[in-house]
Amino acid sequence: MQNSSVFIEKQYLGRDYSRISVRLVLALFCFAAYFITERREQNAALFLVVGCGILIVSVIMMFLLHYKTTVQNKSIVLDGLWTTKMVKIDLNSIVKVERTAYSSYIINNPVYNLHQKGTVRFYAGGKDAIKLTDRDGLLYVIGTQNPAELEQSIKAQMKNS
Repeated sequence: MQNSSVFIEKQYLGRDYSRISVRLVLALFCFAAYFITERREQNAALFLVVGCGILIVSVIMMFLLHYKTTVQNKSIVLDGLWTTKMVKIDLNSIVKVERTAYSSYIINNPVYNLHQKGTVRFYAGGKDAIKLTDRDGLLYVIGTQNPAELEQSIKAQMKNS
């Protein structure tokens, strides 16, 4: 039995470009409001503190692991943050693997193990995803930064029966 991982990918919570740009625009607004105020009152100091707080939280979020995708031993293991349960998808029950766009929306919320309308979603950032369909018709949508590598590793593990 093979114990080495075929594919490993880490998805971080704060590295999605659309979210980074929103946080930076908010911080720039706070700094602009701080410098525009004529008299340095408490409100001006509050804008400075909030702007610095947004930047600090953004930097911390860039290093905060949302989930890790691992393909090994004919299964996909998705391991999330501290309090989330590890999800293991057995590749023997998968009947269809396809590479698609995650969503048609520009900005998507990060999710982990979101069950909604017969679909289980995992997403942290990016535009691409892998859709897996199992024998029961349940659809798994796994967002990824490396869709070709993930798809290839899943198909290789499914072929090694």
